[in-house]
Parts: sequence; structure tokens; C-alpha cells
Amino acid sequence: MSDAHDPAVGRLVEVVRALRAPDGCPWDRAQTLTSLRHHLLEEAYEVADVMAGGDAAVHREELGDLLFQIVLQAQIREEQGAFALGDVADDIRDKLVRRHPHVFGDEPNGDADRLNLRWEELKRAEGKGGAASVPRAFPALMRAEKVTARAARVGFDWPDVTGPLAKVDEETAELRAELAAPDAPGRQARIAAEVGDLLFAAVNVARHLGVHPEEALGAATDRFLARYGHVEAALEARGQGFGDVDADALDVLWEGAKRATAGDGPSDG
Repeated sequence: MSDAHDPAVGRLVEVVRALRAPDGCPWDRAQTLTSLRHHLLEEAYEVADVMAGGDAAVHREELGDLLFQIVLQAQIREEQGAFALGDVADDIRDKLVRRHPHVFGDEPNGDADRLNLRWEELKRAEGKGGAASVPRAFPALMRAEKVTARAARVGFDWPDVTGPLAKVDEETAELRAELAAPDAPGRQARIAAEVGDLLFAAVNVARHLGVHPEEALGAATDRFLARYGHVEAALEARGQGFGDVDADALDVLWEGAKRATAGDGPSDG
């Protein structure tokens, strides 16, 4: 394994510079900060996908792909005369030291909750960390959770989960009312707004219960796919497709799929 002072990162920077040189790779030379945005997101999600697994080699490879995106962006900024990769490393090092006075300063250490509060205090002192500062590029569920969490830290929140649960009921009723209303211009936009309000309320429920909404929805989707596969297999065994059976028959098959996958994870409706 390499230690923290291994020149491997420097060698990577030199390769990226060669790729961006006039006689380098046409694809790499054509990239801009705008064109790289979706590549960065893809690589970040691929890292997140392998983190839960036990394959360290795959994790290492995906981290390399993500690191390439970081080095490439830094190289573009260096070409613009803005900053270089070393400046990025210096900045994050200084930030980590500044925000850990209990490690690098004379403040006392403590439990995780107290240290999290102190972290937020230090961010606010730097003019960061407010609800409005959560990036719009975050996945919508993640952004909603972080926005409401930051609002809660300054006291804008329900005292317990009863409030968010009541809000889910309220937003569900408003959505039902909109669906029952006569068709009129702008109705679809109003329906979309009510669906958004309902999802936002559900995120608040998750936050109050200490449940990560992005992970919870991901797990629910996995459970759906497992059960859907059981239903599909049951129909194929009969020589049927989804269009060959009515809703009641599908409900029976779905309940059977739930029982068959009961050991695969938490049960749900």
C-alpha cells in the first residue's frame, strides 16, 4: 500500500496534463466544467454503489475514476489561472484543522452530538451551512432532508414526529381534493405541486425517525423489484403475462410474492 506522501497523485496529475495538452486526447481536451458535471455525478454514484460491498478491488477502481474527475477539473482551473490541485488539498486541509479545534486546538473533546453542533457553529461563523446553501444538484430526497435538517437546527421544526405525520395526512387530503376537482388550465401543475408537498412531508417523517429517505426509498425499490420478479415468474409459469390477469389476481400474486420474500428485508405494504 502507498502512504500519504506517495508521488502517485503527482504522476496522475502529469498524465492528465498530457491528456489536456495540444497533442493530447481530443476527448479530454474538449471537456469543460459544464460537460464534466454528469460524469462527476456518475462516478460519485458508482463509488456509493460499491461502498456497501466487500470487493475492495472494485472500490479502489471506482475511487480512481472519481479521483480522475477531480484532477481533471483542477487541471482545467489551472489552465484558467484560477487554482491547481495542490491548492484544493491545502484548502481542505486547512478547513479540517479549523473545524476540529477539539483535535488540533485547545477545545475539549466530547460526544458526537456536541461535536456536530460545534461543527455547525463553525460553518455558520464562516457564512456557510444555512438551509438555502444546500446544493440544488443534490438528489431531491437528499436535498429535502438536508434543507429541513438545517432549518431544524435553528428551531424551525416540529417537536416530534406527530407534526410531520399530520402533515402527510394533510397533503394527502389536498392531493385527493385536487384529483377530484374539475379539469381546468394548470391542473396538472397543481397536481405535481401537491405530489411534491406530499413527498416533502414524507421526508420530514423520515428525518424525525432517524431514517435516511434516499436509502429507505432505495431499499423499498429493491423490495418491489424482488416481488415483481416473483409475480412475473409466477405468470410465466402459467404461460401468462401481466395483461392476461385482472387486478384481483395480481393482488393475490403480489401477496404471495411478499410472503416469498419476507426473509429478504423489512416487510411493508
